[in-house]
Amino acid sequence: MTKRVLDVGQCNPDHSSISRLLNQHFDVEIVRAHLESDALAMLKAGGFDLVLVNRKLDRDYSDGLSIVRAIKSDVSLRDTPVMLVSNYPEAHDAAMQAGAVYGFGKAELGSPEVVTRLAAILGEN
Repeated sequence: MTKRVLDVGQCNPDHSSISRLLNQHFDVEIVRAHLESDALAMLKAGGFDLVLVNRKLDRDYSDGLSIVRAIKSDVSLRDTPVMLVSNYPEAHDAAMQAGAVYGFGKAELGSPEVVTRLAAILGEN
């Protein structure tokens, strides 16, 4: 069964790399959002199995942790798994404190550990 992933705030090259990884290992449909308001509206419309949020959104450089907090504080959205995309361990710690699942950094994209983390949510291909 195809899973839906919302990819938030990635620049074009990073979105392409993440999409390539997801499509290589999982049966997914990837939807892209550039801003927090767009992401929250899409989530409220429903149907996402995972949200990937960049630490700093490419479009306006706003804080991705703000999106994590907004999702996890909304009763209708809080059960949706969220992962932060960041190379900084302290950013992942802060995201997990806000309710996210441990994410991954762009530098480790494609590693077996990242694929295993994603498979816990998206299932095996």
